Amino acid sequence: MRCDIKSNTSQKSNNILIFVNQSDFLATQEPRVTKMASNQRRAVSDGDIHAFREHLGNFTPGELMRLSEHFRPDLVYVIENDILTVLQELTARRVLTAQQAQGYSDWEKNHDSTRAAEGLVGDILAKSYAAGLELWTGLFALQSRWAHPNLHGMLDEIIQNGQNLLKENLLNEHGHTLEAELKACQEMHKAKLRDLTGLMKENKTPGQSEGEIFPIASRYVELKVVSDRHFMKQTHQEHEALAAAGELNEYRLQRRVKRELERITPDRLFRWCTRSRRVPLSVMVSGVAGVGKTTLVQKFIFDWAVGEHYQKFAFVFIFKFRDLNTVEEKPMMLLFIFDGLDESRTDLPLRKEEAQKLCLKPGDVKPISVIVASLVKQTLLKGCSVLLTSRPSKLAGLEAGVFHRVANIVGFLAKERERYFSTFFRDERVSREAFAYVRDSQVLYTLCYNPSYCWITCTALKPCFTAQAGKPQPVPKTVTQLFVSYVTHIMANHTQERPETRSMRDTLTRLGWLAEYGIKNHILVFDLKYLRDFKVEFSPFLTGFLVENPPTDNSSQVTYSFLHLTIQEFFAALVHYLDYKEDRFRDTMAKARTCKEGDYEIFSRFLAGLSHPATRMPLEKYTGKFSAEATRQVIGWLSEMNYEELESREEPKGKRRLMNVFNLLFESRNSQLVRDVVGKDPQLDFSDLYLMPVDCTVLAYVLKCCEEIGRLVLESCFIQNEGLERLSPELHKVRELSLLDNYLKNPAIKEIGKALVLPNCRIEALSLGKNMFTEECCADLASVLQNNRTLLSLDLKKNKLGNRGLSYLSRVIESTECKLQKLVLQGTGLSDESCESLCSALSKNSSLRHLNLSANVFTDRCAEHLHFLILTSLSHVELRLGLNDFSPEVEKQLKSLQREGQIIHF
Repeated sequence: MRCDIKSNTSQKSNNILIFVNQSDFLATQEPRVTKMASNQRRAVSDGDIHAFREHLGNFTPGELMRLSEHFRPDLVYVIENDILTVLQELTARRVLTAQQAQGYSDWEKNHDSTRAAEGLVGDILAKSYAAGLELWTGLFALQSRWAHPNLHGMLDEIIQNGQNLLKENLLNEHGHTLEAELKACQEMHKAKLRDLTGLMKENKTPGQSEGEIFPIASRYVELKVVSDRHFMKQTHQEHEALAAAGELNEYRLQRRVKRELERITPDRLFRWCTRSRRVPLSVMVSGVAGVGKTTLVQKFIFDWAVGEHYQKFAFVFIFKFRDLNTVEEKPMMLLFIFDGLDESRTDLPLRKEEAQKLCLKPGDVKPISVIVASLVKQTLLKGCSVLLTSRPSKLAGLEAGVFHRVANIVGFLAKERERYFSTFFRDERVSREAFAYVRDSQVLYTLCYNPSYCWITCTALKPCFTAQAGKPQPVPKTVTQLFVSYVTHIMANHTQERPETRSMRDTLTRLGWLAEYGIKNHILVFDLKYLRDFKVEFSPFLTGFLVENPPTDNSSQVTYSFLHLTIQEFFAALVHYLDYKEDRFRDTMAKARTCKEGDYEIFSRFLAGLSHPATRMPLEKYTGKFSAEATRQVIGWLSEMNYEELESREEPKGKRRLMNVFNLLFESRNSQLVRDVVGKDPQLDFSDLYLMPVDCTVLAYVLKCCEEIGRLVLESCFIQNEGLERLSPELHKVRELSLLDNYLKNPAIKEIGKALVLPNCRIEALSLGKNMFTEECCADLASVLQNNRTLLSLDLKKNKLGNRGLSYLSRVIESTECKLQKLVLQGTGLSDESCESLCSALSKNSSLRHLNLSANVFTDRCAEHLHFLILTSLSHVELRLGLNDFSPEVEKQLKSLQREGQIIHF
């Protein structure tokens, strides 16, 4: 094996973000520690605090300042997530006055928490050694009531590795002292790497002869990475890109950032890891296709080559596994980077029982996979560091603990997505309009966590928002329509290289069969032999879909890969419409049914989407008509979906499968097909399944296709107000609707109200219990109820409605137009103060049969009003009063008033 230096210049411009998972100062301010995850809090005694303070005393003022400067970015990140809690602690420790603390608090409210935290940290560190000491002591003490993984990580590193950290920081800044000859070699090596990694090249967009080239430092933003302890256990229910989009849903990620995700910047991948209790030597960075693994590696190497970080490594060597398929110094000074483990044709022998295969000395002649595994397992060049990247699917079979640190690139959050659109379109109005459309569609927005999807989305939307003449093209609504827009955009702008219609169909057919073969056989990189076998001739026209990987220092062979895995999946589906062959179609569908779930999911969505005439029409302009038989076969396959079996499954896994089927129907845009699959008056239960806004968009489409829905149960689905907005236009069709336990807030009442006031509203039973409604929404709710004529059952349990909220609802109850038969007000904060008006309203009501007032704070003081209610009301059949503050005597007295046909529960 010849170990020359290899560089990769990424074709993607990534603004991504990295995390790793680990396990009152003013009277007007309320403590906010309850929002942190309680299961991560650490018990801290006064003795612990004293011991930590003594440990800090071992550092000189200069050393403590250097440690504080080293951790400054982490300090800012931790404090910005809950600055009020830190201000409380610092005020109690007299580091700040109440007036100073109020100033930082006001700055956070009027500007942003990051700038407030930066100012706070800077001011304290500049103040004095004692102030810095109190800052660290205060943060240590806060662990008992404030859990933040970056906080735990910093403190753990200071305690376990503080003195070594100071030495390592100096080494990372200045590097090792090398002999003159070796130093010259290092400088040449760095110069070569700077040349090879200093520039990034975007994919070529239609109308460009070459993709844009720019300095990597001008476009790159820090990555965000999460610990792969959860992702290693990922089951194959979903395509990896969809699973990541779900797991890394923006809202949940934002919440987890504050509770359980430790941020890591690239310059700290090889610093102390709390989980493994050591400075890691082997690090794995995983991420789905196109999320930015290679770009991370490129930036990492460039920063080392220009002296920005990790100068403790005298030499850094980079290899790509796709190149390795064809091809005694001081080890602690060496870093080996291997990019793309998922592209390796052989598995690394990393299991315990394979230890005998590993290299023991540099002279051993072994296969590439064994050499890499030996470096990872430290049997070869012990003390060297190794960084690998891979897609998550390759990690599933690895034993736990193989790597000292495992991190996962999660991609873009909202700000990064918006910035990407702005950079791409370079026109503020156009980028704002395009991003707003994608953000509103959710189906497209969800996949934009991935930089490659962002590029495809922007390229596809460009003619929709930047038409030079005439009307802009229609905007895509589905993922299939997005990729159709992308492909037709490539065709429309390759006017010189584009073949004629017949030749075009043949070209795309051959490309499609190559793509399909790759999907079936898990091949992502194709050599010239594959292209010859499928008669694919690489041309300028195909550069919009296929990338040529030129020869490298490690491989003299030219290889080809699709621009993105999803483009390969699109062509694999398209070919069945361009060149329908019954046996091949049957074989592919059989494989899709029997393979591990998820592998064919996006392929199946494309197959379903291309069955719709309007979706494929833009493509047919260039390829000719699609196969009618293929369309019939696909619609037949979709209509045979066993909806009843899926709907009957109660576990989340079965419900997720049902949602996957709904995604296929959404892509098909075939309302009659939807009705045929789900049947008349369907019963839909997705309780306990986390539904992202995109799921709500898909579900809303299914509801739209149905005339009536018997029952829709969305309990504990975490849909929140945003998901409800997607669903609300179709909720009036539902007879029984449960939105229990969804973190819905007051504005949601207006969305629900839109359905309740429609003349054709069918809602008879509505459950809104265990949400976050307060008395503020009760006026709107009462107004809606007064204009509704269908609702018979209303469940509001465990919302903080209070006496004031009940006063609005009482007006509805006493109305002669009220048709409610069941009302649940359990645990809504009602007290004696509201009992008289409630009983008065109920005495005028003739429809209510079931009333639940349990778990409130009624006492014996309101017994007289309840006595009057029970005796005078003719309608109440069942009255629940348990878990209040009645004495046993009053309970017995009220129970004795029960008449025939009545039931009073305590």
